[in-house]
This record gives sequence, structure tokens and C-alpha cells, in this order.
Amino acid sequence: MLSRRNIRVKVMQTLYAIERMAGGEKPGEPNSILVKKIEQSKHLFSYLIYFITETARYAETDAANKASKNLPTAADLATNTKIAGNEILWKIVEDLSFIGATKEMKAEYIIDKELLKKMYRTLIDTVEYKEYIDAQSRDKKAERKILEFIFSDLLLPNEDFITHIEDHFINWDDDAEMMHSLVLAYLGKPAQQNLQDFLSIEKRGFAKDLMNAVIDKCEQTLVLIKPKLKNWEADRIASLDLILIKMGVCEFLYFETIPTKVTINEYIDLAKAYSTPQSGQFINGLLDSINKELAAENKLDKIGYKGKN
Repeated sequence: MLSRRNIRVKVMQTLYAIERMAGGEKPGEPNSILVKKIEQSKHLFSYLIYFITETARYAETDAANKASKNLPTAADLATNTKIAGNEILWKIVEDLSFIGATKEMKAEYIIDKELLKKMYRTLIDTVEYKEYIDAQSRDKKAERKILEFIFSDLLLPNEDFITHIEDHFINWDDDAEMMHSLVLAYLGKPAQQNLQDFLSIEKRGFAKDLMNAVIDKCEQTLVLIKPKLKNWEADRIASLDLILIKMGVCEFLYFETIPTKVTINEYIDLAKAYSTPQSGQFINGLLDSINKELAAENKLDKIGYKGKN
């Protein structure tokens, strides 16, 4: 489920955490931190999907509460529950991987029922919701669109919801951008994605290999990087920039399936998203220069890092 870009973010975050330890990490700790960060992302992702589905399903709870009044009105008895039968919603809630993932991270014990009720009340007052329930038929695009609306336009802009997420998931600030794209991709094709397979074996190997390459080959990468810094000292560069450059150089040298152009573009985007406003241009210049040097010297042999001295 995680893309290579997402994996690079997790590796970047892990390397940054290790750097903050100033060499105080224990043997094997980098891999443990990486695994933990991926698990945290999986739990956050699962909970976001869970909250979306519970918001939509609250229509049934609302209808039942109104109908159970001592003197329910005609409006109470006619509460529209169309959204609770949303076809994409039910593909999600009946999916065994979703059930397993939400049980694993105990989503039902985390959810704030008062906040859930508040989000539902806000939803039913929106024009988008009213247009959805007024439609006489079920359209796949409309079914997806209303769930996307709940996430992007109802939950994410809500301060109470974000505070709730921050209170339970310490990785929200690091993962917010990534979660937005992951959730929308999942809502588009929920039946084709396995929440328990958040990171495939192949991609898990890529994550560990990339992180270990940056750690193991630090001196070799710095030999290539430092001459390109000109008037800049390595310790004066934004810490995250240097990490991203090292990651890019390791991909140049040791990851044969990744074209160098792809590597450069990926790290420019990561720099723009996670570092300083000038970082994208800076990293573009550094990686492009190193790439040209390696190509001119015929050193882009792309041998797996474990086999490289």
C-alpha cells in the first residue's frame, strides 16, 4: 500500500531520529525505529478510515435515537439513512483486512463518540450531503465522492478532529500529507487494497536496504558530496537536506531498478515538502552534479550495497 515515495519519507524520518541520538543508538535500533514508524503509520491510516466509516454509519444511530423518543415526530421517523448503506462504505467495513487492522489498534476504544456525533451533525447540514441523499439512485462516483468529502472537507479542516488525532497519534504531524493521499487512494479502490499488507515484503526490503545503505556507506557518500558543497560546510547545511542527499546518492550507487532521473525528482519533491523553501533547488543542483560525475566516470554500476566495498 505504501509507495516508494512514502517509504522514502519513513526512512528519512528514521535517519533524522537516529541523527538526533548523536551516535547513542544501540545495535539494531535503526531497524526497530523504522519498523515502529511504519506500524504507527499503519495504525493512523486504519483509524482515519475507521472514523470516516463511523461518521457515515452514524446515520443509523441517529435514526434509531430519534425513533426511540417518547413522542417522535414525522421528521424523526423519516430520518434519511442512505449514507449508511453507501456501497463503498460496506466494501470497507466487511473487508477482513479492515476488520483485522481496526481490532489490532483498538480503534473502537480510541474513538470519541461525542466528536463523532458532532461531525455527523455538521455533515448533514452541508449542501454536499443534501445533494447526496436527494439523488434517487446510487452512483459509484457519488458514493466515493461523499466519503472523500467527509475526509477532506469535513474532518481535516476541523480543529477538534485534528486535536483528537494528535492526542492519540504522535506521528500525525510527520504523516499528515502522506495520509491525505493514501486515504483518497484507498477510498477510490478499497476492494483492491489490503490493510494488513500495509507494506509488502519487497517494499519492506527496499526500506531497510535504503536506510542501512545510508548508514553503512555514510563515509563513501560524503566523499562524493563534500566537494560539491563549495563554500558550504557539511554541518552548516540543513540536517534534513544532507540526509536526503545521502539517500539520493545511495540510490544512484546501489539500487539498480531505480533510474537516476526518478531519484533526483523524488528527492526534490521531498525536500520541498519537508525541508526549507530553498531545499528543492539546492538538492536538485547537488544530486544532478553528482549524477553527472558518476556517469562520466562510469560509476553508476548499481551494485547492491551489500556487495559493495
